[in-house]
Amino acid sequence: MDMLVFVYNSYSGPVSGLLDIGHKILSPDTYPCSLCNLTHDAFSEKQAWREFRKNVGLPMEFLHRDEFEKQYGRTAVYPVIFRKNGDLRVLMAKEEIDRIENLDDLIIAVRKAVAES
Repeated sequence: MDMLVFVYNSYSGPVSGLLDIGHKILSPDTYPCSLCNLTHDAFSEKQAWREFRKNVGLPMEFLHRDEFEKQYGRTAVYPVIFRKNGDLRVLMAKEEIDRIENLDDLIIAVRKAVAES
């Protein structure tokens, strides 16, 4: 099945979640996951991202790096977005995600990457 797999540069679990919230609040410029910063505020998913997810027309999977490595048995440079259709192909690499400045630009970039892939 064709789907998008988003992998955040953070770890799963409640302790990691609390540390992430603290880091985002106290030092947002040094938070290591640009994808998280674009799609979430300190406590929840941004509304525009939620709407995009509902309307993009492809199933999406969202994983933390440890979940991804366990499920797929591989590593990557995080954050990363894959297109999965039998195999995993990088749709948007960390460097491309890191250059995006706001959520609207991320949505445009994901739509464009999907259309071109």
